[in-house]
Amino acid sequence: MKSRFSIAMSVAVFAAVLVSSDQSHATVFAAWQVAGVPLGDTLNARKYPSDASQKQVAYPNGTVLQMTGRCTGGVNLLDIARQPQWKQRQAIRYRWCEIWHDRAQNGHFVTGWVYGKYIAPY
Repeated sequence: MKSRFSIAMSVAVFAAVLVSSDQSHATVFAAWQVAGVPLGDTLNARKYPSDASQKQVAYPNGTVLQMTGRCTGGVNLLDIARQPQWKQRQAIRYRWCEIWHDRAQNGHFVTGWVYGKYIAPY
């Protein structure tokens, strides 16, 4: 299992690459983690912000997610980042939030969506 330091370093490197890239849809970055998923279950990342949308990959509790910052309803994770964690979680509890992930772990990053009830600030 990776240490918090190595995860933080990976996140920092990814953020630097992401900000310098020309990807207009992924110019914002925030680190959140999967939290509150029932024991034995996982959080599904979906292609679009809907329960009916195609599943891309599933993540267990504790997985650090690379967020674009964008959530449904006009919520931006960077706009609420200075609020207490409980308030941030409350703001996105019933919203879908966009992630930037390498679902096949082959260097090909794509966007996906996770349900806010199961993520928390990292």
